[in-house]
Amino acid sequence: MLTKKPTQIIRTDKWTLNPTAEQRLLFAETVQVYRRLCRYLVGIVFTHWPELGRLSSNELVPAVERLIHATAKKPYPRYGLIDEVFHKFPSYYRRAAIMFAAGQVSSYLTRYQDWQSGNRKRRDAKSPTLNGNAGCYPALYRGQCYKLHSYEFVEIKVFTGTDWVWTTVQIAGLRERHEVDSNKMLSPYLIFNQDKNLCHLSVPFECHPPKREGDGIVVAVDLGINTTATVAVVDNSGTVIHRVFIHPGRDIDRRDKRLKSVSMRASKTMGKGGKLHKGFCSKQYRKCRNINQQIGHIVSKRIVQIAQQFNAEAIVFENLLGWKARGGRKRSSLRQRFHGWLKAMIRDFTEMKWREVGGKAVDVIAAYTSKLAYDGSGEVKRDPKNYSLAKFSSGKRYSADLNGAQNIAARGILKLTRRNDREERSSKRSGRSPRSWACLCDLWDTAVSTG
Repeated sequence: MLTKKPTQIIRTDKWTLNPTAEQRLLFAETVQVYRRLCRYLVGIVFTHWPELGRLSSNELVPAVERLIHATAKKPYPRYGLIDEVFHKFPSYYRRAAIMFAAGQVSSYLTRYQDWQSGNRKRRDAKSPTLNGNAGCYPALYRGQCYKLHSYEFVEIKVFTGTDWVWTTVQIAGLRERHEVDSNKMLSPYLIFNQDKNLCHLSVPFECHPPKREGDGIVVAVDLGINTTATVAVVDNSGTVIHRVFIHPGRDIDRRDKRLKSVSMRASKTMGKGGKLHKGFCSKQYRKCRNINQQIGHIVSKRIVQIAQQFNAEAIVFENLLGWKARGGRKRSSLRQRFHGWLKAMIRDFTEMKWREVGGKAVDVIAAYTSKLAYDGSGEVKRDPKNYSLAKFSSGKRYSADLNGAQNIAARGILKLTRRNDREERSSKRSGRSPRSWACLCDLWDTAVSTG
């Protein structure tokens, strides 16, 4: 029997550096000469790709080095001018540049073949181009390109314009992934952008989290537009242990205020008719996208903290893949709120953070999670004045999002325990929906029967 290979988890930390003015000049020179070499190598690799494309990564680097680097056995390589132009270029920087060039050529040829076969976004789409630079940054190999000193200082080999020297720079800030024993630190990248005043190390980690053994508890998340995320912590017996509403209103107001200014600016620009020019309010849209990412990280981090606090077995979401909004008129405020719904982003960010600590995410059927009452009393009616409130058949008023979160938890528990939650047969209670549309009360029935 074939065993399923575990998915590799790679996460990247940002280690902020505090260089002096002189070190900034050295970093700028290093990045510049590295990119020059990459442009040269892309042309060489592309020329010899019929022979190089069949080689593995371990074979490709020595093959390219035989073309450009002079040795005692081969003093006159085909492209020996490289050694003269890039005198004393460190071997590990050169090998990193070779791998980058091979990746650029391979990506270009793949995209070009797709374009030739007709796989295009538009019929008149132009053919892809081979970019020999692409804003790349040098990869640093331990011992050869950088030396780490107790996570406080790092020595980096840099180019002065005539020679390669070591310089020691202070690490001003880092995260905590290096403190996890199971994490393996990979080769970092020196990120330096003089225009944007960026200077840091991009440090990837290969994470190997232990498999999480939960206490039979799930954390269910209902993603809505009135409340960003409604969380319910439920155990196998159907007991709701904890409830919380997560809604970073300040950030949402900040984003909506910017979008409102864009709308006002567009109406003044176009009037009753006309078109907006390409790149209209691009900076405002970029800032709104960044705010959305911040909201996604804030909400997902809080959800994972709750799951760790209660030692949950899984985090359960509705399967909203391919869902499209039907409510709201065109250009209405409701339609705009649907456009600002971060359901996919929050779900993806939460799964990435949760998988890093050994947890798993579960998707359940989204149909009737908020429409059916969690106590099994049937369908609920929404309050016409306050859509976030639901009215049960008994007359009780309850949060519609919280009701949905508890039903999501029930479906997640039934899916984890493999109790045929996908069977399309009717429940024992008359008038109830199929088992795939389970509610919280189904866990109560199971707990009573097994007890």
